[in-house]
Amino acid sequence: MPQKTPWTERRFIFDMPPSMFPNVLERLRGTPARVEERVRGMTAAVARKKLEGKWSIQETVGHLVELEPLWLGRLEDFGEGCEILRPADMSNKSTEAADYNAKHLAEILAGFRKVRSRLVEELERLDDRAIERTALHPRLNQPMRILDMMVFVAEHDDHHLARITELLRAFAGSGPRAK
Repeated sequence: MPQKTPWTERRFIFDMPPSMFPNVLERLRGTPARVEERVRGMTAAVARKKLEGKWSIQETVGHLVELEPLWLGRLEDFGEGCEILRPADMSNKSTEAADYNAKHLAEILAGFRKVRSRLVEELERLDDRAIERTALHPRLNQPMRILDMMVFVAEHDDHHLARITELLRAFAGSGPRAK
């Protein structure tokens, strides 16, 4: 299987027509369910196990939780007419500080579902004009619309779901998945 491109090296072409807004919104709405399905029945030991010093599955899910305030903040930036969107903390200090391996996976999953539902609710409130607003993404150094930000978030979700799958494959021989 080909190696994934590191997230910070990903580039995007934002050319999706506005008519795709509902489809991308459904993709965002469905991410918590996809994460829950991926980790269903997982033992705590597997969920907390690290590979090559990188985040465990629990920490990876926690990272998704930690980024929801950024996505909501960027939505605010669009609403306020900011020229440049707020930057992400590329050091991921909040994910590291949250100590997700000390928590229960069910708690992390519930937290993700709750914060993602808020983002979806905010997006559902937008009118057609709002969806077309643009601002500069600080790392990519390219303009994006709200729809483009939604695609960016969905791709980020999928990037980390792929990592969870990679970890599950690596740990397949580490013991049974709990029922």
